[in-house]
Amino acid sequence: MEATDLIKKVRHIEIKARGLSRNIFAGEYHSAFKGRGMAFSEVREYRYGDDMRDIDWNVTARYNRPFVKIFEEERELTVMLMIDVSESLGFGSRSLLKRDMVAEIAATLAFSAIQNNDKIGVIFFTDKVEKFIPPQKGRKHILFIIREILGFTPESHGTDLNMALRYMTNAIRKRCTAFLISDFIDPGDYQKAMQIAGRKHDLVAIQVYDQLSTALEPVGLMKVWDPERGDERWIDSSSKQVREQYRRWWNSLQDKMITATRQSGVDSVSVSTESDYVKSLLQLFQQRR
Repeated sequence: MEATDLIKKVRHIEIKARGLSRNIFAGEYHSAFKGRGMAFSEVREYRYGDDMRDIDWNVTARYNRPFVKIFEEERELTVMLMIDVSESLGFGSRSLLKRDMVAEIAATLAFSAIQNNDKIGVIFFTDKVEKFIPPQKGRKHILFIIREILGFTPESHGTDLNMALRYMTNAIRKRCTAFLISDFIDPGDYQKAMQIAGRKHDLVAIQVYDQLSTALEPVGLMKVWDPERGDERWIDSSSKQVREQYRRWWNSLQDKMITATRQSGVDSVSVSTESDYVKSLLQLFQQRR
């Protein structure tokens, strides 16, 4: 992508994502993703009805009259975006590639996070960790992330969710909110890694898929290419056996993802490139309230 095109695309996504996060997601995001608990704010003199357990005995002894500690919700979170940048995300049967929708969703979540004063970091992965961006705050950091999402070129092509989840679990020591954004086209077993990550962090899975990927249309002889394995072959899509084989393959991937998220207690949502991801994210947020 040329530099001028990249700048235009970054600006377009920034305007859209900022609008969504400010006008639509602000309250929902705040309610859906809680802070780390209650943090000490200040002390004040004891009032009738205050909890005796909140008395600050050191200050009370100093002034010879009772003072209590005041706490407020500690809102600051660390948010990690785990973004699949494998070759299968480059597919799109309509106007939008899966990769483009991933970028918009990630940008919207990022702007929602900084509006709540949260830190945000990114893990780009294929079948290896391609890049790690440590969590930081601020618009400049968000724009850097968006530029990376749009312009990043991975070294590898495959997908390994198990590896990505294990890396995130080990790399981020304190509890964070992590969004795993992928098409979940991964033949490997990632359920155990998801369970471990889900126990340590607040993990949310977001699947982005293309409707054409869910079934093989009977259009006759066609050449298909596997971008992750780098091989191509001819198949006869008019064959019921071939279409049935493809259907079983797709359903097995979906069943594995659904089982993994349910067994791990991980909230999840699936978004088609032809659908409105805003509605899907809002439903996800509202379910968590």
